[in-house]
Amino acid sequence: MKFTKRTVLALAAGALATSAFCSASHAADLDQIRMGYIADYYGASLAAIATEQDLWAKHGLEAKLSVFTNGPIQVQALRAGSLDFAYIGSGALWLPASGQAKVIAVNALGYSDRVIAQPGIDSIADLKGKKVGIPEGTSGDMLTRLALEAAGMTLDDVEVVYMDPATIVTAFSSGQIDAAGLWYPFVDIIKKRVPDLNELKKNEDFLPEIAFPSSFIVSDDMAENMEVIRKVNAVLKEAGDFRRENTEEAVGITASFLNVPKGPLLTESALAMQPSSEELVEMTKEGHVDQWFDTLAGLYADFGKIENPLPASEFYLGALYAE
Repeated sequence: MKFTKRTVLALAAGALATSAFCSASHAADLDQIRMGYIADYYGASLAAIATEQDLWAKHGLEAKLSVFTNGPIQVQALRAGSLDFAYIGSGALWLPASGQAKVIAVNALGYSDRVIAQPGIDSIADLKGKKVGIPEGTSGDMLTRLALEAAGMTLDDVEVVYMDPATIVTAFSSGQIDAAGLWYPFVDIIKKRVPDLNELKKNEDFLPEIAFPSSFIVSDDMAENMEVIRKVNAVLKEAGDFRRENTEEAVGITASFLNVPKGPLLTESALAMQPSSEELVEMTKEGHVDQWFDTLAGLYADFGKIENPLPASEFYLGALYAE
């Protein structure tokens, strides 16, 4: 065969057409999902790793990712039909416990929440009558309630000001509020502005009686699609195991994904226990994960946040995760 310029161009065009057809066919084979995340290390790292390492496509998915400031807003998006999957901290677990979503996987056991106070406020008891900034329905909200209860107080004993995390950073730094229930890396940002603030309570103060798992959840509509959930779980397991074994690299990937400095994320990365996917499977089979969720749901009922919480067996799809 004589290779003229015209022949070469024709062969190249055919190859490109075949490549485009294969790419289109491959894309058509992927299940499309919409997933929310929060712009901190544990809220974004698995999505960042899955994106950087192309784990979505590896497990048959195409993911559209959207950033949110907290879990409750993501649950609203799930229920409105604009998200399929989302990430929540332990403070938002009351939402699936009240039947508003299903949990598909545990992310990590968080130690990053703090009740912080301005210099001169040295105890939870000193917060009586003071302004306390809280992102409503979050893990910061949960820790604040637990801290007050341990001191024989309730939210009625303080002046609660509900704010989003970024607003709390500004309000605390400028002295507009006396205390806050918040988490790293926001606490780290505030420390740079108010270095002599006091950390009054942290998650570890309530261990081992209470664990603080962050989770991935699914909308009620998508909860019927077990095959897609299996694929998402496969991504989360692989990304989670990578994060556990490669902290420095995972921090770098997440910092690049979020377009933020690595330092605060590296600090936050040390503030959680990260079981491997194999360990989480065993903990699920042995009932430990259900126990974590049931304990938190009971606390929400005690705090008056929800009535008659569902048992974890009805909102945690543990059988799918343990496959």
